[in-house]
Amino acid sequence: MSNKGKFIVFEGIDGSGKTTQAKILADALEKMGHKVFLTAEPTELPSGKLLRQALGGEIKRRECEMALMFVEDRIAHNKHPENGIDALVEAGITVICDRYYYSTLAYQGHSTDYGWVKSMNIDCPDIRKPDLCIYVDLLPEQSLERISRGRSSVEIYENVETLTSVRKQFLSVIEDLKKTDRIYVVDGYRTQKEVADDIMLTVGEIL
Repeated sequence: MSNKGKFIVFEGIDGSGKTTQAKILADALEKMGHKVFLTAEPTELPSGKLLRQALGGEIKRRECEMALMFVEDRIAHNKHPENGIDALVEAGITVICDRYYYSTLAYQGHSTDYGWVKSMNIDCPDIRKPDLCIYVDLLPEQSLERISRGRSSVEIYENVETLTSVRKQFLSVIEDLKKTDRIYVVDGYRTQKEVADDIMLTVGEIL
């Protein structure tokens, strides 16, 4: 039996509940006695901070540059000697990550060249393939309903047209990668407990 941890990724459109479900899973696994590290992309590493500045519009970058910045941050995320994904998994810690290369393929793969973005991520020896990707699926209308419930206002990109496009991109990526990656699509339009219980059953298959 391997003493390595597992690497689990959560993906989904804004408002899907993926971040909440990632935290619920982390808490549940810790209560079961597993060592867990919860992380996200972009990271808090220097490469991730630069990426956040670019995403926030503080630094102007072309889409191809953005794709490269995501790859650079992802490599740093994997290879950091202390809190890197590889080091943690090898030490027997299960890493749960909020967003990974599926998001890059959905966004930059759509706005630049999909094959190029895919190759940089999938074929890179310093970017680890997850043991499981959980995609929390939600229709754009359902997502907006949740977003509006949780806030007094919504952002300009949080509209049906944009969210419909993003969801379509994600589903296309999932269809492409399901032959090589273990991906589970979960219906996110249920209670938190129903979604969490569904996810736990799937996670139990790889632990």
